[in-house]
Amino acid sequence: MGARGPKPKRIIFEKWTPNLAYAIGLIATDGCLSRPEFGYLIDLTSKDKEQLRNYCKCLGIPVTIGKKLSGTGKKSFRVQFKNFLFYEFLLRLGITPAKSKTLGPLLIPDEYFFDFLRGAFDGDGCSYSYWDKRWKSSFMFYMGFASASKKYIDWIRQNVFKFLKIYGHVTKDGNGVTYQLKYAKNDSIKLCKKLYYSKKVVCLQRKRLKIIKTLDIMGLSGRTIPV
Repeated sequence: MGARGPKPKRIIFEKWTPNLAYAIGLIATDGCLSRPEFGYLIDLTSKDKEQLRNYCKCLGIPVTIGKKLSGTGKKSFRVQFKNFLFYEFLLRLGITPAKSKTLGPLLIPDEYFFDFLRGAFDGDGCSYSYWDKRWKSSFMFYMGFASASKKYIDWIRQNVFKFLKIYGHVTKDGNGVTYQLKYAKNDSIKLCKKLYYSKKVVCLQRKRLKIIKTLDIMGLSGRTIPV
């Protein structure tokens, strides 16, 4: 019988917490898994350094944030590390290599779903608001999530409905590539209340502050998101 290789090292404690769920949300949207033959590599790339600092904090790993240049010379930042055990954990959740169009329902515990969703929002989500000139004093507010995978978008939609009884609507972008799940004003207010349930939750501050400014216009920030 041949000699066994070294036992895989556990560098991330996989017990579910709000921080772990948030990090999984980032991986599901902006992350990438290499194929196993390339060494169980987990990559997260972002233009926002705060997002990568949050990611490392949530996973409890002291990883160096590197730089990445696209073919057109645009700069972004990345965190990469190899770990067999965490890679296998992600596979069990439903996150796989080349996931952009194949991602589907994920095995996220119900109690951590909105922490996961906050990570997904910081990855591929957006909010926007405007005054609708067609009606006097009509202020519009939307929150949304985007993905190339319809199965994943439908899974988010179904889970949000399960917990909040809001359904949203799904559209495709102009190129017919990305699916967008959007929630209108009253539903967005309910949603952001669940995403930002505490001042201490890990999040991209620029996205949180943008929502707070929107809620301020409606006179709702203190009653909806702790500030």
